Amino acid sequence: MTGRQLPHTVSPFVSYGFFFLGIISAVAFRVIIVFQRLEPAWVRPVWYVGVIGYIGFFMYRFAITRKRKKAVRDYQLIEKIKANACLAEEEREVVMYLLSSIKKSPEDINYLLIFLLSIIAILADVGLAFYH
Repeated sequence: MTGRQLPHTVSPFVSYGFFFLGIISAVAFRVIIVFQRLEPAWVRPVWYVGVIGYIGFFMYRFAITRKRKKAVRDYQLIEKIKANACLAEEEREVVMYLLSSIKKSPEDINYLLIFLLSIIAILADVGLAFYH
């Protein structure tokens, strides 16, 4: 044992809380195009919701990514796996943290939803352009 605190995954409540914050921000940015045509007074408040939400969401994602990279670096996991070295118990726990963190993260769903919402926003804008 090295005396370092082993990394651990956050609770599902925290993970999904930030996931939904990211989705709310993504929706806010995509719905601006609709408000711009239907209710321009809402554009600025919705933009702030999107920006502030993304600040929180991406700060959280930045911290998670830094935590993962630090664990890989501090425990020299890439070098040890390349050398086919046996991993100590603590190192195996760190690998388990990394794999669990990746497996539990809903980031892939987030990216898919942001992609789909972007397509819908483009279609809505084109539809509204022809409607008005």
